[in-house]
Amino acid sequence: MIDTIDNNALLRNDVKKLGNILGEILVHHGGIELFNKVESIREMTKSIRKEYNEETYKRLKEEINLLKPPTRQQVIRAFSIYFHLINIAEQNHRIRRRRQYLLQDQGSQSFSLENAVSKVKDYDLSNEIIQQVLNELSIELIITAHPTEATKRTVLEIQKRISTILQKFDNPMTTRKERKFLEESLFNEVTALWQTDELRHRKPEVLDEVRNGLYYFDQTLFDTLPSIHQELELQLQEHLPDNNWEVPNFIHFGSWIGGDRDGNPNVTPEITWKTLQMQRELVLKKYDEAIVDLMKRFSHSTYRITISEQFIETVQREEPVYLEEEEKWPIESEIYRRKFAIVLKRLREVGKSELGYQHAEELLNDLIQIKECSEKHQPAKKKMKEIRTLIRQVQLFGFHLATLDIRNHSGEHESAVNEILHAVNVTKNYSELTEEEKLNILGKVLSDPRPLLLFEEAYTIETQKVLKVFRMIKNAHAEFGKRSIEVYLISMTQSASDLLEVLLLAKEAGIYRLHSNGKVESDLHVAPLLETIDDLIAGPNIMRTLFEMDVYRNHLSVRDNHQEIMLGYSDGSKDGGTLTANWKLFKAQQEIHNMAREYNIRLKFFHGRGGSLGRGGGSLNTSILSQPVETLGDGVKITEQGEVLSSRYLLEDIAYRNLEQAASALFEACVRVSAAPEQDHFRKKEWETAMENISTESLKKYQSLVFGDKDFLTYFNQATPLKELGALNIGSRPMSRKNSQRFEDLRAIPWVFAWTQSRQMIPAWYAAGTGLQLFIEQDPGNLKMLQSMYKEWPFFHSTVNNLQMALMKADMKTAKEYLNLVEDQTIADRIYKDISDEYYRTRAALLQISGNEELLAHTPNIRESVHRRNPYVDPLNFLQVDLIHQLRETENPSEELVTEVLLTINGVAAGLVNTG
Repeated sequence: MIDTIDNNALLRNDVKKLGNILGEILVHHGGIELFNKVESIREMTKSIRKEYNEETYKRLKEEINLLKPPTRQQVIRAFSIYFHLINIAEQNHRIRRRRQYLLQDQGSQSFSLENAVSKVKDYDLSNEIIQQVLNELSIELIITAHPTEATKRTVLEIQKRISTILQKFDNPMTTRKERKFLEESLFNEVTALWQTDELRHRKPEVLDEVRNGLYYFDQTLFDTLPSIHQELELQLQEHLPDNNWEVPNFIHFGSWIGGDRDGNPNVTPEITWKTLQMQRELVLKKYDEAIVDLMKRFSHSTYRITISEQFIETVQREEPVYLEEEEKWPIESEIYRRKFAIVLKRLREVGKSELGYQHAEELLNDLIQIKECSEKHQPAKKKMKEIRTLIRQVQLFGFHLATLDIRNHSGEHESAVNEILHAVNVTKNYSELTEEEKLNILGKVLSDPRPLLLFEEAYTIETQKVLKVFRMIKNAHAEFGKRSIEVYLISMTQSASDLLEVLLLAKEAGIYRLHSNGKVESDLHVAPLLETIDDLIAGPNIMRTLFEMDVYRNHLSVRDNHQEIMLGYSDGSKDGGTLTANWKLFKAQQEIHNMAREYNIRLKFFHGRGGSLGRGGGSLNTSILSQPVETLGDGVKITEQGEVLSSRYLLEDIAYRNLEQAASALFEACVRVSAAPEQDHFRKKEWETAMENISTESLKKYQSLVFGDKDFLTYFNQATPLKELGALNIGSRPMSRKNSQRFEDLRAIPWVFAWTQSRQMIPAWYAAGTGLQLFIEQDPGNLKMLQSMYKEWPFFHSTVNNLQMALMKADMKTAKEYLNLVEDQTIADRIYKDISDEYYRTRAALLQISGNEELLAHTPNIRESVHRRNPYVDPLNFLQVDLIHQLRETENPSEELVTEVLLTINGVAAGLVNTG
């Protein structure tokens, strides 16, 4: 075992080192007075955290209230930057711990590929069954831009350089001179962090968000993805050597950035097209760099080895076709370099001329040809790793880099279809028809090969915009390949007609084609997004209706009988509370999965999880394991929100570990199900009944506050920095759909972000305690049942642990400070008391169920991390309340005051490692 104490000592050493540098910088920029001010506030906050003292609390508040510009802004920045430094140190420590595991002779890290293969070996299954499981594995991770990472790219790059320097300090071979140089470099980078403006002064445009997303492909994902697959192959070969294992490419990345137009008028067809171009440009650049490197390595000469005559003839035939005389490789005997010169020329002409590769498969075939030829003059067990890596990259990324999902609101499609059908006299007012009547009309239209569209000018601008999107998809398939856009997602799906409307629009663009002989072609998956509690309950009936319709089954039959369904965690949680939302999501998956099996349809559930706990956040491996285990074999698709991209994919080692955890969890779980399919999906019926009862009571409690209390919205708007969030410039998307002030139209992201800032965090835990406590009190045996559920059922285990994490990050004492922002103190006190009572009720229930004496006692590293941060988050919360009060009282606030408020918001987000 690794010595945890020693490990944490190394982390504390890093934190201390970075803190000391920050202290030096504070003295240099603000004098000893600034340093002493920050230290005084820090010491008082730590003291209050350790043991509350009213006198110390009053002195702290007075100290904060007396702060004036410019010192106040420097104090805010000091605490904020300290959090960035802690985040870097903790990420570096994760890398350190992983490397220490790898250096051990015995044992393997949990959720490592080695650990997963070791468990798989113990199930004693045939190689054929294990290979079959491998062939069916599928993980798709979809990066999104909302909420866009609150940290600027420039700041991320400084953080990455600091992390690299910290890693070099761990090298025992570092000389004294080198260490001195590292110390100077570290000081310079932390100084640069202090001297860099961390705020955006304009909202990012969509293409800015696209560039931010591409940064992670360029920096880590392009190289890390093939490594995961190669490592799994290696581990299988080592642990189960009596088989020639082939690991397919089962982890893929996609994107919503530039394709998600739901409520974002800035995402136009032109923007989506430009996004696809930018993705292609990046992947071609990466291939170019890799091939130039391979040319240097493949210096093999026909004077030294025998190379296939067929290969040589192919090169001789292709050279005059693709290369000018001066472009040919000058040394005739270096046949691989001659071939690579052709490959490079064709690659550089992609999208420009007929000489370029028309499809990624052509490049792939050339690379496979080189690999097969070169390995003939290698020892049988020694493979050409570099070219094999590039081959896997081309298989993974094609010429499109990442599949771009298109998403729009169901209302947009219905409005367009209404106008199209009216124009050709199919029906006068489609939108007012019953669902049955709509399905009847759509079924007939989709069964008729004739088009419906008139001249484009005959339609309103809104309908023309919808039609342009579908034409763009058709053109994108021709230009970038059909993998470039594979799925069309429908927000706020409430009925079967919502999907058929999209199929109709696809038919009019030639993406869905019905020939006169009855043959169907369909180049696009149509996927519903079930978001609200009501939609989740209705989901099984919506899908059954579609599966019963011949026209929809014909579409599915040419899509490999594959149906994707997206589940929204954010709106469901906002609508019914986190516990109820998670249970309804679990149930919807069960019911739809079982129903789809009746029709021999393979489902893939797309989990629209946010980065924060109130929006379904958590590690990838726990997210995967908390699903109904019977659904995992059909593949898993999960959003990777903008706010978690830097923490998961900025550093190569962290990116590798994140993907390794996901891959190992899915692989081992799917093999486990294959080994014991009769085990009733590893959960008991009585557990599901218990969850249903708990969920019902939790929903009542949640909705009694959020929808039943007439003053709740007043409290939310005033006791959180909701109004101030709009000025932070963290995303291209408006905070509300339709720029409305209604609760229903408020996006889940600012909803969660605002509660997080005020430390109440109710989207992540509120009402769970009532549901759990009432169930415990119903029967003396219920507590024991919940304890068994926690130990044996991954879904419930994950739910309880996420609730513990939420309560750890929430803080009722700090939250009370925000009551000063509410105009009517009677409302403030009443609603706060309700929230506070529920907090302690939830805490008590969770401790009983988990058997912990303190929250998260079973994960000391996470617990210590939260404790390490709290004394530094508190001053930012106190300052935020004071500054927001001034801001709201001032008719024309100064730019400096607005900046200070935004800096506290940024700082709290960094401290809690969460935006929304």
